[in-house]
Amino acid sequence: MFTSRVLHGLGAVILAAMLAACAAQDGHRSAGQYTDDTATTARVKAALVQADGVSAADVQVETYGGVVQLSGFVPSQDAATQAVNAARGVDGVKEVRNDIQVRGRQ
Repeated sequence: MFTSRVLHGLGAVILAAMLAACAAQDGHRSAGQYTDDTATTARVKAALVQADGVSAADVQVETYGGVVQLSGFVPSQDAATQAVNAARGVDGVKEVRNDIQVRGRQ
């Protein structure tokens, strides 16, 4: 299970890095800022993979200027709290905005 989480985390980091290399500048950020935000997003996704009780596939991550916005649906408030705590612990995160909604298991 641990190996699977590590591989998923590495895959997320690699994918984000590849997307950053191919992405066009969005007009509001310099290429360096865009790359920094993309790398931060990848690190947050990797942290979510490692977080207990959080399905990284259920939480979307967007970063702008070091401010991370989390959204999506999780089965419990504990999972939402774990996701926020994981994001806050990532280097480069200045603020975390929590837009995660709790939706019980179906």
